[in-house]
Amino acid sequence: MTRMAIHLRRLALVAMICLAAPLPAFAEKVLHRGNGAEPETLDPHKSSGVPESWIQYDLFEGLLTPDGKGGFLPGAAERWEVSADGTVYTFHLRRNAKWSDGTPVTAADWVFSWRRAVAPATASDYAFYLWRVKNAEDVTFGKKKPEEMGVRAVDDHTFEVTLVGPTPYFPKILHHHASYALSKANVEKYGDDFIRPGNLVSNGAYRLAESVPQSHVKLVKNPYFHDAAEVRIDTVYFYNTENLDTELRRFRAGELHLTYEVPVTQTKLVKETMAADYRSAPYFGSHFYAPNLTKEPWKSNRDLRLALSLALDRDVLAEKIMGQGEKGIFSFVPPGIADYQPPVMEWAGWTQAQREARAKELLQKAGYGPGGKPLELEVLYNTSENHRKVAIAAASMWQSKLGVKVTLNNQEWKVFLNTRDEKAFKDIVRHGWIGDYLDPYSFLELLRSDVGQQNPTGYANPDYDRLVREANNSLDPARRTALLQQAEKLALEDVALIPLMTYASQHMVSPKVVGWTDNLLDLHPSRFLDLKD
Repeated sequence: MTRMAIHLRRLALVAMICLAAPLPAFAEKVLHRGNGAEPETLDPHKSSGVPESWIQYDLFEGLLTPDGKGGFLPGAAERWEVSADGTVYTFHLRRNAKWSDGTPVTAADWVFSWRRAVAPATASDYAFYLWRVKNAEDVTFGKKKPEEMGVRAVDDHTFEVTLVGPTPYFPKILHHHASYALSKANVEKYGDDFIRPGNLVSNGAYRLAESVPQSHVKLVKNPYFHDAAEVRIDTVYFYNTENLDTELRRFRAGELHLTYEVPVTQTKLVKETMAADYRSAPYFGSHFYAPNLTKEPWKSNRDLRLALSLALDRDVLAEKIMGQGEKGIFSFVPPGIADYQPPVMEWAGWTQAQREARAKELLQKAGYGPGGKPLELEVLYNTSENHRKVAIAAASMWQSKLGVKVTLNNQEWKVFLNTRDEKAFKDIVRHGWIGDYLDPYSFLELLRSDVGQQNPTGYANPDYDRLVREANNSLDPARRTALLQQAEKLALEDVALIPLMTYASQHMVSPKVVGWTDNLLDLHPSRFLDLKD
């Protein structure tokens, strides 16, 4: 046998061995995320809470999508154009976009979904979110048919939106769950059950595999996602854990890579012993108390509302009770928006002693306190150690400074949401709002008298409504800002709500997690994360 023949035989033998040997298996990457309360619903047009939104950012992709660093990228729309007058947006959808069942995502799905989002039958708390679209508001109130909404499918991959007027912030809102598309065929096939595991199809980086009440939601990688090759995490578990101490224990035990929050009672210990894992950053949100303005004595007694507001020491609540980076405020819109400064109220510059003295005067003027009627009130909050501590502190301040008898009541998240939204709470409810986009209107829109359940207190002032409408229709950015500042000042003078503090995002992040970037909207889609071996 020649040397060449021997060499060829050896090569063949090596090839046979290589073909017979099993290929090394790549380990599945599984991300475990704490997610606060159990989701209200995963229907993007009916949900309203942050826990739901974190899951939805993985399941769905809006026309734009958060990049996990505080910015936004083209999402379901790869590009778009705006008409010269700023009222018509033409979105060019990705031609390779598919639902998680492999069927194409079409412009007809987007038309169907946006009509569904504002339709009275859907009863969405977020219907107002799309009211800048032509006729959308009239559709919500039954004045026009969904087919008259300013959306149309030019062709399978071109989605056209006509607005009521120029809206410079419009692209900023298009990452939000209220603007997501659903598969028209899927919703029509399953009806209200379309959201169940096994039924739901989605267009995001993941698809729904399990949803176990009081336990977890499991997502698995969507092979039909247009950017699936760049998604590093194969499976994501979202764990429902309202007890933050329990969540922290699970993190310490290595059962979670990320926590939803950090309990106030453990912040000092965490900073001392787990500083490398602790993440705290400014968060575009306001924590406030909402008096029920649909009921007396709150509805018609501004002095009483202001007395309660002034008696609260915000610095103590933010820095001593919470102590996680929050800041006491007297405005509704938090700081952080370029070119917008919230109005400064007169009492914001007083000392706390001056505020408390004025609070006592106002309480008596309202007919309560010494020489008047005793004031008893209930504070409702959702189950959370952090919210409980704030409520206890606020109650103590009202009792010690004004002699108010305060009862605390907590409810599980889903029950709480219904009680709060239906204005079925007795006196005052804990509330918070995280801006959906970086614009003051993301907050000020809530106080319009016509937004429905999302109005936190039932506030209704025609002058306020006029100011925000004029602001939205203004083509002059400086005039728009001035009108929004006037509107916010009016609401604060009316004591439409009781601002307490800004939010700060609080998370424990395992060193195994790659790609986590703190950002003002606290958006961290799993598709942009990775895990170290």
